Amino acid sequence: MQLLDYTHSYWSVVPPFLALALAVITRRVLLSLGIGIIVGALMLTGGNPLDGLLHLKDITVSLVYADGAFDWGKTKILLFLLLLGVFTSLLTFSGSNQAFAEWAQRRIKSRRGAKMLTACLVFVTFIDDYFHSLAVGAIARPVTDKFRVSRAKLAYILDSTAAPMCVLMPVSSWGASIIATLSGLLVMYNIDGYTPMGIFTAMSLMNYYALFALLMVFVTAWFSYDIGSMARFERNALKEDAHTHARSANGQAGRVYALIVPVLVLICATVSAMLYTGSRELETFSLLGAFEKTDVNTSLVVGGSSGVLAVLLCTVGTIRKSDYGTAVWRGLKSMFGAITILILAWLISIVVGQMHTGDYLSTLVAGNIHPGLLPLILFALGCIMAFATGTSWGTFGIMLPIAAAMAVKVDAALIVPCMSAVMAGAVCGDHCSPISDTTILSSTGAQCNHMDHVTTQLPYALAVAGAAGAGYLVLGFSRQPLLGFAATGVVLAVLFWLLKKPSEH
Repeated sequence: MQLLDYTHSYWSVVPPFLALALAVITRRVLLSLGIGIIVGALMLTGGNPLDGLLHLKDITVSLVYADGAFDWGKTKILLFLLLLGVFTSLLTFSGSNQAFAEWAQRRIKSRRGAKMLTACLVFVTFIDDYFHSLAVGAIARPVTDKFRVSRAKLAYILDSTAAPMCVLMPVSSWGASIIATLSGLLVMYNIDGYTPMGIFTAMSLMNYYALFALLMVFVTAWFSYDIGSMARFERNALKEDAHTHARSANGQAGRVYALIVPVLVLICATVSAMLYTGSRELETFSLLGAFEKTDVNTSLVVGGSSGVLAVLLCTVGTIRKSDYGTAVWRGLKSMFGAITILILAWLISIVVGQMHTGDYLSTLVAGNIHPGLLPLILFALGCIMAFATGTSWGTFGIMLPIAAAMAVKVDAALIVPCMSAVMAGAVCGDHCSPISDTTILSSTGAQCNHMDHVTTQLPYALAVAGAAGAGYLVLGFSRQPLLGFAATGVVLAVLFWLLKKPSEH
């Protein structure tokens, strides 16, 4: 079937922006994504309903079968979600969540401590954003529930620590992939004076959005800065019964180690599987090389399976035999909504790719541009592209080569600032987009309504984006990374003061 080409047409942005606008207006994510997918399929097939239907069938099948072979990558992500659902449900039925929350309450004396614990867990689980959002959600949720921290605040902390930390760390699924891309660009454009790791480190230091998004999480957790609708969710959470979410399903006393041991097994098994699957592709083992070549999806399934097995062994005697079936079913059912949203997000990403939305957006920066404006423009374009497509990785793939090519042509000294701006914009757009994988999984990990998470996180993301934009403007004209960093910090401090004064914690 011949699809229409929208590479050079503004019509290419219609399906993703229609879906995003409807999601924000109606708060019905499934309906909005479905409409965006259908409209995109009809546009690609010239408005023919039958051809559009056939194309929808083709792209749905392509999620598991493409180019004459089965592709189990996305299926493994869905399986991992189901395993995590069973994992958390068994912990709840055994009373382990409640036991851990009571144990933590004796050591954590305030809501501030519960939020800081959640934020600090990113230093353990930074290897992958999917893993972080779901695993930390399972660990921290009983504690934040105990201290009546809203699920919206938990989802914000999960989301705003996941991608920023992963994009800054070389030993992560994100970092390894970016370094591999950078090594190709260094060769392609004959860039001397940098190694792939060296340029990645330099770019991380200039990734103002990721750095200050992380900082804002800790400031928000410590000082209880509640911007926009987050304040309402926090007030409502304080009125709720602290045991509303954390109570054991069968009322039996749980065991603290029955949560800690399975979580450690989950983390260790996942990391070990990532190293093993990556090392199989290497002639000589190296830690960074293993993470670069790792099979993340398979590793997550191995970790999830190991975690479920550990839960079963650790909770013997705390769950009635007759309740195991109920616990497993509730765990599976708890993930059905997230899985549906994720599948639709994948489908609209395919449609967006076929309409060449990213290619069209990238052409918007063509023409005569003052070199000093280039980092800011690329940051803004990265935000827009990731927001529209729902993927940081796709934005990296499209925009990093474009940023390198433009910088080499305009001013080679701007190559690192320009690529840093792309990375920052990709993470920012990902945070703001309702169809982003990490946004969906963070709301799932927190067991928070998806659109509640999107709308409460947006003011924080936009505040950091505005400050980062000022930083890239200063960086572009001064060529001094520290000045750009300082400008970002000053603007964000002013925005902090203007948006909200610290509340009681």
